[in-house]
Amino acid sequence: MTENVRAYAAVSATSPLGPYAIQRRSTRQDDVEIEIFYCGVCHSDLHTARNDWGWTSYPIVPGHEMIGRVVSVGAKVTRFKIGDAVGVGCMVDACGHCAPCEQGHEQHCVEGATFTYGGVDRIDGTPTHGGYSEKIVVKQDFVVRVPDNLDLSAAAPLLCAGITTWSPLKNAKVGPGSKVAVVGLGGLGHMAIKLAKALGAEVTLFTRSAGKEADARRLGAHKVVLSTDERQMAAVAGSFDLIVDTVPYAHDLNPYIPTLAFKGTLVLVGYLGPLEPALNSVPMVLGGKAVAGSLIGGIPATQELLDFCGQHGIVSDVEVISMHDINAAYERMLKSDVKYRFVIDMASLKNEA
Repeated sequence: MTENVRAYAAVSATSPLGPYAIQRRSTRQDDVEIEIFYCGVCHSDLHTARNDWGWTSYPIVPGHEMIGRVVSVGAKVTRFKIGDAVGVGCMVDACGHCAPCEQGHEQHCVEGATFTYGGVDRIDGTPTHGGYSEKIVVKQDFVVRVPDNLDLSAAAPLLCAGITTWSPLKNAKVGPGSKVAVVGLGGLGHMAIKLAKALGAEVTLFTRSAGKEADARRLGAHKVVLSTDERQMAAVAGSFDLIVDTVPYAHDLNPYIPTLAFKGTLVLVGYLGPLEPALNSVPMVLGGKAVAGSLIGGIPATQELLDFCGQHGIVSDVEVISMHDINAAYERMLKSDVKYRFVIDMASLKNEA
């Protein structure tokens, strides 16, 4: 039997999010039912709710940074038990047999990963709905364990902002002696700084705002470079093994390429779309440098991230809000008026009609 649960949904691109009842499926044999305690708020939630990418089907319940506890398990579940603290990120299923899936990169599933909201269940064809809700039912293979020592509200953004920045750091084998730069100080950027620092790298923030220096250093940055200052940019030429670019809109990458070391890579994690202005390939070809992209991370990498954060006591800087404040939070997020991630206390949903 399905279960009606309270949620917050967008019913059109122009209407505010509001209370909405959705149906969660009954627990299958390999499913975990989770009571959601906290859900982070991602730019992707806003873009999807407002159909900025042109693919949204309504109604839709956003949210893919969920933390909660297991309340029931299917008969064949072996990885979790009732009471476990768990998380669910951007995916809830994938084919499991293609080359990316077999290598633990389910986000690149050849058949297409089933995303947490805006997707279609691979078995019954129903739409998937996200974490702005009381409960969720998820296949155990797409649930991760949350270390006991982490604050659950502040851990929620690790499921998207955290894994999005962890993946390029791990792929580049960042460690002691590495030099890493981060472009942009927001939900993604602040996590990139914390994680790179904990991995042992020397970390630099590229920013257009001099006012962010104190906070960048508090988060773990060793240096701050104003990207609009040609002298400062020239001073770091050839410096960085890796640049993690977290800016979520089209911007000029060309000033950053000369700051890469030989064989260095700039990885885009915040922006999806055509580059404007065009990328000049000359310094890349002559300097053996690269520009790449990265999409979240697979389930093994996400668990690795959470375990690492548990060992190092790393969580996001968050502002906890009530569910009914989500529309105001969206407007504030557009103005970068949050340090550095909104997280919804889902207990507040119980007070909604």
